[in-house]
Amino acid sequence: MTKYESVLIARQDLGASQVSAIVSDLSNVIAKEGGEVVRVDNWGLKNLAYRIKKNRKGHYVLLNISAPANAIAEYERLMRVNEDIIRYMTVKVDEFSEAAGSESEAAASEE
Repeated sequence: MTKYESVLIARQDLGASQVSAIVSDLSNVIAKEGGEVVRVDNWGLKNLAYRIKKNRKGHYVLLNISAPANAIAEYERLMRVNEDIIRYMTVKVDEFSEAAGSESEAAASEE
């Protein structure tokens, strides 16, 4: 199956449990379409570079997904109609990247 990395930004006024519920629902859609969510990395509440739909902050979540293209199409359709998700981006990758934090820490320790 094809591998994808997807980042979504949820509204700032949601709680951590609500963000987890959104991710769980999206993971169920991927599973129902024949794919699987390999890893979910919750980055937490972060400042946005600019205001998006009157939000200054957002809950960032990274998902590593292994799924067919039709599963990703349905996944993105549901994110488009969900008012709690203010931005998302899904890209096709050859291999999943390691944890983002460990890469930056490794580069800092080498210097």
